Amino acid sequence: MRAKLLAHGTERARLRERLGHATAARPDGRLIWFHAASVGESLSVLRLIEHMGHTDANWNFLITSGTATSGKVLSNRLPPRCQHQFAPLDSRAAVGRFLTHWRPDLAVFVESEFWPQMLGMTHAAGVPMALLNARISDRSMRGWKRFDRTARHLLGMFTLIHCQDRRTEANLHDLGLDHARAGRNLKSLSGPLPHDADALARMHEALGARPLWLASSTHPGEDEIMLAAHARLLERWPDLLLILVPRHPERTPDIDALIAAAGLSATRRTTGALPDARTQIYLADTLGETGLWYRLSPITCLCGSFVPVGGHNPYEPAHAGSALLHGPLHANFADTYGELRAAVASTEVEDASDLAEAVAGLLADPAALDGAQARIETFAHAQEDALDALALDLSALIDPV
Repeated sequence: MRAKLLAHGTERARLRERLGHATAARPDGRLIWFHAASVGESLSVLRLIEHMGHTDANWNFLITSGTATSGKVLSNRLPPRCQHQFAPLDSRAAVGRFLTHWRPDLAVFVESEFWPQMLGMTHAAGVPMALLNARISDRSMRGWKRFDRTARHLLGMFTLIHCQDRRTEANLHDLGLDHARAGRNLKSLSGPLPHDADALARMHEALGARPLWLASSTHPGEDEIMLAAHARLLERWPDLLLILVPRHPERTPDIDALIAAAGLSATRRTTGALPDARTQIYLADTLGETGLWYRLSPITCLCGSFVPVGGHNPYEPAHAGSALLHGPLHANFADTYGELRAAVASTEVEDASDLAEAVAGLLADPAALDGAQARIETFAHAQEDALDALALDLSALIDPV
């Protein structure tokens, strides 16, 4: 872990945080600690933190995560009165130092980050604990049931358990945790991703009236599908641009090779160059700019859904009003995609041929594209009603002064 943090540009001084040594002072007043494993979980709570900060000016916030990427992305997006630290290792010494320094008034764990020492010592310190956006698949549940007493012990430490889907609620009820309740997926409440307005203006100027579409968060095995669909579309729209955003930018050399093998021309974002008339693929191999691409592109194919990854957060393109296409493998957001289907707010495709046909239908029919964008944006806005209720539930766990 130490080597990985350093390899991703983490300051050497901050490595001490993994041993529970704080590199920032604890602020005066109440402190609400949010722990999230990685980038997606961390970003999902930022809007909730900001909302709670408006509720009470005396509340301060700490968010911990375990990956270098999450630390880098969060550094530019922290709400007021919020700090980031890397999570302590799950040892008594590291967790003890962490708790002694930060003395949280409430601990909020996001999704399924269950570390026994961290949970047990936080509970033993008398800190109220909440679990947000819990997700336990049927497969994971089978494992939990083998150690059901341990599961009930660990999860029973949480006063509040908010589940992101009904399947998790049912699974936790089967374990005897009757206070688990399904609610809105926390990622639906995160609001639109930020974007650089100047960068957006430069892209618009570079592209002019060129048509474009976006393939976001691709995984191995999906880039080939996106490139094959784009090659078909170029036959009808020779000036069409595909913006391809890999989930992990370190895969860029492999994707470059796939683009070359397909006989297509590409420009990489990390070179600083903008797409020109010869660019057929704009390889967005940077971190933290996904909001820019969603805001720029009228059509998004959200990946992680053509290979068994489980899908990615559809609310991010939805908040930007980008018409949404996706593959069939989205178990991580099963309830959400069911709601999208009911609202006719997304289109599921099976392969490159289906994808090319769906993109072509939107490019060829401006009215159909306008309708798809309007439906997905309406869907996104309708999710925000739950934010106040969730903030209220958490604030009720904090002892009054």
